[in-house]
Amino acid sequence: MTQQLLTPSKELVPPSEREEVPEAVEVSVVMPCLNEARTVGGCIDKALRALDRAGVTGEVIVADNGSTDGSREIARAHRARVVVVESRGYGSALQGGIAVARGRYVVMGDADESYDFGELAPFIERLRGGADLVMGNRFKGGIRTGAMPWLHRYVGNPVLTGVLNLFFRTPIGDAHCGLRAFRKESYRRLGLTTTGMEFASEMVVKAALLGQNMSEVPIILYPDGRDRPPHLRSFRDGWRHLRFLLLMCPRWLYLIPALMLTGIGLALMVWLTPGPRHIGDVGFDWHTMLYGCLCLILGYQTTWLWAFARSYGRSSGLLSGRQASRGWSAYFTLERGLGVGMAKLAGGLGMNAWLCTVWWERPPELLDPQATMRYALWSSTLMILGMQTIYGSFFLGMLGMQRTPDEADARRVPA
Repeated sequence: MTQQLLTPSKELVPPSEREEVPEAVEVSVVMPCLNEARTVGGCIDKALRALDRAGVTGEVIVADNGSTDGSREIARAHRARVVVVESRGYGSALQGGIAVARGRYVVMGDADESYDFGELAPFIERLRGGADLVMGNRFKGGIRTGAMPWLHRYVGNPVLTGVLNLFFRTPIGDAHCGLRAFRKESYRRLGLTTTGMEFASEMVVKAALLGQNMSEVPIILYPDGRDRPPHLRSFRDGWRHLRFLLLMCPRWLYLIPALMLTGIGLALMVWLTPGPRHIGDVGFDWHTMLYGCLCLILGYQTTWLWAFARSYGRSSGLLSGRQASRGWSAYFTLERGLGVGMAKLAGGLGMNAWLCTVWWERPPELLDPQATMRYALWSSTLMILGMQTIYGSFFLGMLGMQRTPDEADARRVPA
């Protein structure tokens, strides 16, 4: 997606409308719109009246995303600035509208009458008080009957908000509320890129990573005024939100599962190395040890994926450089990685050589095949881990060549 599509040109706004916009604008209200002819006019009127009551110099911007029902003409008739955003998607529409907003503060909300634009004063007060991002909270303010499907109310929103708070330690109780306000300058620092419904999660996640001041305002959610199904698709858009959260948090996507697999695998192998074990009537031997070997290898591989993701995320500016990761990456060098990998590989080869000697010197009737199998599993595992370490170190070193130290420091988001 090109910047040209996300940032509408001034030619898309008629000259007469541009001249009517005040030079000094404190608040810009941005409404994404796709065939909202039934409701967009009422939303604009409520927002303008709320700005007048609060004594705020403001504007209303309708970011039209391809309406064919006359929404643009209705919005202009109700004194809104209309910006045509060609790139489709909820996030694209909002990015296009926010890009041309002149206000110091921006309030965004859907143009379907599910939010009351007449209640903007608490958002503006919080922004004036120093907040960078002010979120509406529908669960604290109230959800009217028929305003939110039960699947969204009791499963989707609570689960996704809980995952977001767990991953990024945010204080938000309703991370997917569409009515929110923010400082334009704070928004610019976020560098938002998503084009779909996950735009809502991206804003909160990156604000948390930047350490921005977030606040909440209780709001009421009303049934929307549409005569058609909503654009939101529960499972498709829910998955897009969850996918984004996982991609933005390699610790939970890679590291925590990796540590669990590695710990389980190593514990099984150590426990079963001396010989068979029994828990009650259930016996465990080298067959179970084989599963431990598998868990250990998978966990170790996933740990390297975490290291790759962290390195790429920091070099690309996508992720924040947390203190622990910076310390680990400062300690790691290609030469140290190669040294550790070669030591593991040598240990596995040495154990294999010892096993070959045992098999050569002892007659078959004196060999304990189960005991030798246990040591063969250890030697094979060490060789695999050694090769993974060697080639993983080379690849991690290659990722580190993408940036210079100055560029990395300039682009890194502080912890």
